[in-house]
Amino acid sequence: MVKKLRLYQIDAFTKEKFTGNPAGVVTNADGLTLGEMQKIARELNNSETAFIFSSDQNNYDVHVRFFTPTNEVPICGHATIAAHFARAIENNLDACRVYQKTGAGILPVDLIKEHDDYRMIMTQGKIEFGDIIDGKHKAHLVSSLNMSENDLLENYPIQIVSTGHSKVMIGIKSNDHLNKLQPNYDGLANLSKMIGCNGYYVFTIDDSPNSDTLVHGRMFAPAIGITEDPVTGNANGPLGAYLVHHHLVNQNHSLFKFKAKQGEAIKRPGTMDVEVKIKNNEPEEVKISGQAVIAFKSELLLE
Repeated sequence: MVKKLRLYQIDAFTKEKFTGNPAGVVTNADGLTLGEMQKIARELNNSETAFIFSSDQNNYDVHVRFFTPTNEVPICGHATIAAHFARAIENNLDACRVYQKTGAGILPVDLIKEHDDYRMIMTQGKIEFGDIIDGKHKAHLVSSLNMSENDLLENYPIQIVSTGHSKVMIGIKSNDHLNKLQPNYDGLANLSKMIGCNGYYVFTIDDSPNSDTLVHGRMFAPAIGITEDPVTGNANGPLGAYLVHHHLVNQNHSLFKFKAKQGEAIKRPGTMDVEVKIKNNEPEEVKISGQAVIAFKSELLLE
């Protein structure tokens, strides 16, 4: 029996095709096996592909699974934006809240309808602060990024942070240096085995009064088949929590908002808005939001 799959490639965190972060989306994934999903993700060769399954329970609307070309991952920011944009377009949805079951739990996604277009707001998973990367692991990391310790931002600890899919937060001083980084991917992949974290988010901070973008960043995850991810929701979201937790930004003790830009170095720029809810001076909840555009849609036939 032939399966007819509705297949999209969607550029997330942008409204301009061929920029932002491309994600594959299969909107009718019911019946696909683990092996089939992995093969489709490998064939599309995006950093992530999302597969949307029907719900068989009352506490969520859809089940979404996410695959890199080599691995299933629990959650993905840009592929969440892409998946719900595709589903909204297909079904001509009104503004609403959708609950998605993911590897990071059941999480809400809000669809904001604006002029026959959509903005997606993703509530991320539980905020978790992991190990500080120091000593020989810090030296290994700095060497693998082809940097020196003098390039690092002072008072910004290198730390693993997660809102569902952990990343190492690495603050550096220069945006010019950020865009010229040429990492040793094998070195980063080997370090991932030691520290139990696959993603490395290198970022700069621009808190000048005339700038509307606080963060510029690049994200590398070679251990799971992603040399560089263009625009990463599950990096900028936990970064917001990190900045609040370490008292590195001014905030009003209830809400911290900022804009992040990523992908410039690889000519796929995209932007997202990050919102951190604060309680008792600690981050309590993270949301990211962005737009998307369909690059192409097709039908995939599987026998």
